[in-house]
Amino acid sequence: MRLTGTWPAGLESAFHRYEDALVRDDTAVLDALFEPGPGTLRGDGAGLLRGHEQISAFRSARGGVAPRVLVDVDVQVLGPDAAVVVGISRFVDGGRGLQTQLWCRTDGTWRIRTAHVTGRATAFDRSVWRVLGDPLVPGAGAGSAPLAGVRVAVKDLLAVRGQVIGAGNPTWQAAAAVEDEHAPAVAVLLDAGAAVVGIARTDEFAYALAGRNAHSGTTPNGAAPERIGGGSTSGPASAVALGQADLGLGTDTAGSIRVPASYQGLWGLRTTHGAVPRDGVLPLAQTFDTVGWLTRGPELLRRVVEVTLGEAGTTPTGIDTAALLLSETLLDAAEPDTRRAFVDWTERTGRALHPVALPDLDELAETVRIVQAAEAHRNHGAWIAAHPEALGSDVAERFAAAAAVTVDQEAVARVRLVELRTALRRAVGNGVLALPTVPGPAPSRTADTAAVLVTRRATLRMTAVAGIGGLPAISIPALEIADAPVGVSLVGPVGADRALVDLATDLTAATRL
Repeated sequence: MRLTGTWPAGLESAFHRYEDALVRDDTAVLDALFEPGPGTLRGDGAGLLRGHEQISAFRSARGGVAPRVLVDVDVQVLGPDAAVVVGISRFVDGGRGLQTQLWCRTDGTWRIRTAHVTGRATAFDRSVWRVLGDPLVPGAGAGSAPLAGVRVAVKDLLAVRGQVIGAGNPTWQAAAAVEDEHAPAVAVLLDAGAAVVGIARTDEFAYALAGRNAHSGTTPNGAAPERIGGGSTSGPASAVALGQADLGLGTDTAGSIRVPASYQGLWGLRTTHGAVPRDGVLPLAQTFDTVGWLTRGPELLRRVVEVTLGEAGTTPTGIDTAALLLSETLLDAAEPDTRRAFVDWTERTGRALHPVALPDLDELAETVRIVQAAEAHRNHGAWIAAHPEALGSDVAERFAAAAAVTVDQEAVARVRLVELRTALRRAVGNGVLALPTVPGPAPSRTADTAAVLVTRRATLRMTAVAGIGGLPAISIPALEIADAPVGVSLVGPVGADRALVDLATDLTAATRL
């Protein structure tokens, strides 16, 4: 190891204790070597952690670092009790990394107050992408094609010719057959000139909303790096938010486009159920599975709607966009800060506001849960039973619960589903229901599984409205809570997809502060 600079007394031994603890993943020693309190910082390519508590939670879930050797260390003394240490590491299995630390001495003890880590260069972020090309599949047509130059990230549930569908699970992927044809939802974009830049990650079998995959990691949040990015259209959402793609093509069963759109400040459209063909899409629950898209703004989203859905049947006659429908029960389902911000947003729209009564939200969510679970088990239960160790623990528990749904439970839920769908469509009528997309900002990326599950359950009470109704819903980046985005959703009648995009565009202009 080459050293530049002079160690203040006691700092060298503290630094080497830290390095040794990193190699051994000794979280107790690492915690002790970071300054306590909310002012301690740790940053890396995924974002910034603020406070000792967040840093400790991240470290306990990380599982250590790859074996490495320090090759260069530079020390710059800032004062009698402060110094910056910059270290260059060589990883045993290739590549180099950089770490920068501000060490401060308090009561004779050296601790890290601020740290930044630069990992070794990667070919691509495997938490976002499964396959990446330049492009993977070029678009057709000339530069005048309606989607020429648009880069598409395809969720790893849709068929891309010459590739397999990985479904977010490496065991499934290893045995999957190579696809002979593009899914229609992919082909229509290619025919319009868009290029598929890659196949992006999904939560396993799309049976989650967090964007945490036990095999490929947690997708980054392009708008709030210290928070999770959301799923199950997790990879496409992160790719769009990070500027690695322009358009995310995915599916929404119980919120899988709307949730990551809300968490990452994107525009996300769940289309009318059945409006986009689902051929070539690996199903989770066909009663609710719907194709949709994510973009950074409305203009591209509208072009995609026009290309994919065409003129016919995308705007119902007489839809009322002069007023917004509001449900008090949906507002009660949101966190207090979200509710306040949403109410303020509605007042700035300039639209009339009409109250509407909806079915019980818990009953909506439970009906979705039972029918979704029954269909998920029919689609994948036999394979999961044959591969009991293949799933991450959270998704495995979900499929185990799905296997326990009885025939009678499903039959009762399906009868109730028809009744609830009729009631929701009657309540919306030819109007537009406005609501916060999710209860609040995305959970912290250090949140434990139990906390994320609580958020999931609360979220399903809100996203189930469009799912049960089979209705189109758009999430737009309208609110900001605690420096993180929260979306506003507009839910309209069957076939109102393009009208919702147009209305959302107008409302965004009207409410811009």
